[in-house]
Amino acid sequence: IREIAKVVSYKDSILVIQAKHKPKLGDSIAINGVCLTVIETKDDIFSVELSAETRGIMAYENLKDQVHMEPAMKLNDRLEGHIVQGHIDCVGEIVSINKNENAVDLTVRISKEFEKFIIPKGSIAVDGVSLTINEVKDEIFRLTIISHTIKETLFSDYSKGRRVNIETDMFARYISHILTNRNSTNPLTWEKIDSITALY
Repeated sequence: IREIAKVVSYKDSILVIQAKHKPKLGDSIAINGVCLTVIETKDDIFSVELSAETRGIMAYENLKDQVHMEPAMKLNDRLEGHIVQGHIDCVGEIVSINKNENAVDLTVRISKEFEKFIIPKGSIAVDGVSLTINEVKDEIFRLTIISHTIKETLFSDYSKGRRVNIETDMFARYISHILTNRNSTNPLTWEKIDSITALY
């Protein structure tokens, strides 16, 4: 997360953000983990537009007060965490928040159909924050969030029942798609995979 940005307004599918980072017109930028396109800029303010498709798959009620903000990674940037595209899979719900020594255990419930992409010790993005999965059981996964991450994000303000944007691991989705479609009439080949990955 580059910074905690301020929501100026959200009306008629247009989200207006105030931030130190100054994006350019047309830039991709993630707000609470959702990749959006900058459609207007002015001083320390910029606007993005949310399509009906985007609004239908994210926790849009959290577009108020403050949000996680991160610009798209440049090719020469240092890669940390895991590759996050800003393509939200689903919305999860926080089941519990428990302090654990110098960290916080956070459990999140997701829809059954996305559980197959969530792997113990694998990666996941919650509201755009790259995290490691500790445990997965019965549509619930557990994360341990260290104090530094709590300090640098909005997680300290989260509470039980809050909905959060979930992006599962890109490679888990690719592998699942390959295995699901390998016997179809239009099977996914390595040539097709190369074409898909070349788009990112």
